Amino acid sequence: MKVLTGGVLIDGIGADPVHNAGVVIDDDGRISQVGRLTSLPAGAEIIDIAGRTIMPGLIDCHVHFFVDIRPFQELALTPMSLRVIQATLNAKTTLDAGVTSVRDALGSPAGFKTAVEQGLIPAPRMRIAITGLSQTGGHTDFHLPTGILHPLLPGGNPWEWPDGICDGVEEVRKATRSVLRAGADFVKLMSSGGVMSPSDEPTATQFTRAEISVMVEEAAAVGKTAMAHAQSTEGIRNAVECGVESIEHGFYLDESVIAEMKARGTFLVPTLQALTAVLRRAEEQPGSVMPQSVRKAQEAVEAHKKSFKMAVESGVRIAMGTDAGVGEHGTNAEELRLMVENGMTPMQAIVASTKTASECVHIDGEVGTLEPGKIADLLVVDGDPLDDIGILEDRSKLLMILQAGHSYKDLVS
Repeated sequence: MKVLTGGVLIDGIGADPVHNAGVVIDDDGRISQVGRLTSLPAGAEIIDIAGRTIMPGLIDCHVHFFVDIRPFQELALTPMSLRVIQATLNAKTTLDAGVTSVRDALGSPAGFKTAVEQGLIPAPRMRIAITGLSQTGGHTDFHLPTGILHPLLPGGNPWEWPDGICDGVEEVRKATRSVLRAGADFVKLMSSGGVMSPSDEPTATQFTRAEISVMVEEAAAVGKTAMAHAQSTEGIRNAVECGVESIEHGFYLDESVIAEMKARGTFLVPTLQALTAVLRRAEEQPGSVMPQSVRKAQEAVEAHKKSFKMAVESGVRIAMGTDAGVGEHGTNAEELRLMVENGMTPMQAIVASTKTASECVHIDGEVGTLEPGKIADLLVVDGDPLDDIGILEDRSKLLMILQAGHSYKDLVS
């Protein structure tokens, strides 16, 4: 048994911080007591965290461990076996940043998730989408004008990474079933164009409503849900009204779409970091980002910020996601700062990154808040993120990172 005592508690639910509080963690890695502790269990390991903040581990609803933006030639010369090792390092780097759970929105196969579950590699707990479903010429159709396939997205074994390019209801149905067979926890679909794709625009609408409805139907048949890369207004609307559970990015929201999202309880995973990261990558690594992607990112930045602010003011359910892979792995906490800069309070950003994110990823019964019975995924932070949300970006301020009660990082004890 382990007891953290004397800290400032942020429970993830959104309640006011509790000073001189603690958490009791049982030997099975679950929380048995939280808040002001009237007595300490006999024989427990007592860890004094006076003056520090204790909070849930962060949850990123949109990462890509198998994706790294690098120059074309470098990607083309990287065998998939090496990309597995690179993905392992990306996962570790993400955990180092205080992110204890993720949804990999495209890229990681079921075997990689199994390795994490078996404790073979240090990584956040995972939910996966494996392959993004796209129409021909859509967001994950990375064929270049020459006919060459851009090597940004992982692939190789079609059983682990099913082909996601599909057109028409029956092709879509089969592709969806193939992704589910491969072990996807969520069906990822592209209902609009995007920034990194070579032959479409973020304002383009993709997949028909009939096609989207089939994906949602097939996911529901096995007790799962769909998430949509959706940037254009009509692409977002189609996804929401056809029953997709979470909208990823949401660059071009309008009031009517927001009203429909609120009515249905649809999540928005805004990935504010993504466009900033694209432009930063293009400047720091010439040749790593296609010219049209730079242009599209520049055009979408202000609309994205405006849409996010509208969503915050309207009370849409917002869950944190970064699109890491497009951005640098391990910089996930930048998203919280960007959410605060664009209209959230620090507490709202923390709740979006813990409680609401856990609900979006369907792990809220186990993690996301510090409550009795929950798994002890938590952080001890040297400072007050409600006073300065940016301290979560400083890894030296993350004094403890616990997963299921086990110390992955401990600079306190």
